[in-house]
Amino acid sequence: MPNYQYVILEKDPVEHIARLTINRADRRNALNDEATDEMGQAIEEVSDDDDIRVMILTGAGGSFCAGGDLNTLKGGADPGVLVSENSDDIRRGFRGSHKMILGLQRMEKPVIAMINGTAVGAGFDLACACDIRIASPAARFMVAYVRIGLFPGFGGTWLYPRTLGSMGKAAELLFTGDFLEADEAYRLGFLNRLVDEDELESTTMQMARKIATGPPVTIRLSKLMLYKGLEFDLETALKMAAAAETITLTSRDHEEGAQAFREKRKPNYEGR
Repeated sequence: MPNYQYVILEKDPVEHIARLTINRADRRNALNDEATDEMGQAIEEVSDDDDIRVMILTGAGGSFCAGGDLNTLKGGADPGVLVSENSDDIRRGFRGSHKMILGLQRMEKPVIAMINGTAVGAGFDLACACDIRIASPAARFMVAYVRIGLFPGFGGTWLYPRTLGSMGKAAELLFTGDFLEADEAYRLGFLNRLVDEDELESTTMQMARKIATGPPVTIRLSKLMLYKGLEFDLETALKMAAAAETITLTSRDHEEGAQAFREKRKPNYEGR
């Protein structure tokens, strides 16, 4: 396992759960280049680990992620470190962030965001890129880019209307930079659960364990089709669904699930 400096990756092969924590609490878990690269590497490591079936993403301390580290932008405490005068260099500099966001969406395993505080800018984008979001009332969300004259370069304009369920709300947050509070995020359906702070850990783990004990083949195909379905017409979606169902109908997991149902016991899925 690589030695990470800015993230903590914990894996439990018995429960089949991994936890990835952004570990820059002194900077409210803001992402610099190194942290972004480590995030992408850790996500890839979890994706390739067949012992892991679900991942939890969270932040150290009292924040989820404060977005990009402003100290590395023009006007920050260390201006010019990130920003080059060459536009091609700038564009290529987003490869690490794209690997991170795409890694979460393309990972075959479900990802749960455990949101313990503020998620701003790229931090909001990270939360959007997860499959399930569980938060405490301390969670607050903000697009933030417009406040400093930036465009959301981590894919926000694609992510926001899909996760918020409203083009209008996405536009409001994009154009104003206003905060989205946890209670409204829950009403919109952006948050799957909104729980007291002392219940955040247990609620997230309960969800993770429930998913981890499910049939991996079925869940893997379901996540794939959930996102690919956004790009398909209905006829294509039906054909792809038939192909995916054929895979599950001939799987050992389906046989085990049906047998367990008949025997009134919990199934023991092996992912094959």
